[in-house]
Amino acid sequence: MNTQSKVAIITGAGSGLGQATALKLSGNGITVVVVDISETAGQETVSMIEAKGGTALFIAADVSQAPQVEHFVQQTVATFGRIDMFFNNAGISGPGLKLADHSIEQFDQIININLRGAFYGMKYVIPEMLKIGGGSIVNTASTAGVVGVQTVAPYAATKHGIIGLTRTAAIEYGQNNIRVNAIAPGTIETPMVAEFGRQNPETMKATVDSIPSGRLGKPEEIANLVSFLLGDEAPYINGAVYAIDGAVTAQ
Repeated sequence: MNTQSKVAIITGAGSGLGQATALKLSGNGITVVVVDISETAGQETVSMIEAKGGTALFIAADVSQAPQVEHFVQQTVATFGRIDMFFNNAGISGPGLKLADHSIEQFDQIININLRGAFYGMKYVIPEMLKIGGGSIVNTASTAGVVGVQTVAPYAATKHGIIGLTRTAAIEYGQNNIRVNAIAPGTIETPMVAEFGRQNPETMKATVDSIPSGRLGKPEEIANLVSFLLGDEAPYINGAVYAIDGAVTAQ
């Protein structure tokens, strides 16, 4: 991989998939901009990167707020001059409830963070990629964006929407040398999944029991795929959605 002078932004990089991918990209020599709503978590990721000799910058942001997304994009360009890669990853799962039991406030919160946040990220990153002649974006969808999943209707709606955004952007900007792909992780060992399991133990047990591979995925396994899709080894992969779920969606 030719990583000289490449700059990547990762949202939700304070933990889970975002943190694992930040460490993976930094290990490949890429400068990483760590974006997270939690300053403590984000700074921890930066410290981990710097301890291994990498270069990273933390920017606090709530991705549901368009001005804050625009700010972290502008600050990245002001600091490093370019954006080559974008892992559009931040998101929440919400409570495990049947559709009619979700409050309107809960629905709006999940839509605003997961779907609007993903849109805002691409809206502000893509123009910067156009200026440098291209780039690569990976959006975090979910198996819940590929098939129906009980008790997470708002989350599933956002992840289906992210796949729609991904495919559309790939078509619109492919001729500009901008690739846009999505990953559809299954149940991965992240703090978000752990919290969901604590709140919904029966649902979590049923979920784990349904995985043909017999285990949860690991954040590092997702990071390996994201790194590949963002990098130079995948120049003809555009508009794709990659399930990485232990064969859940193969059933």
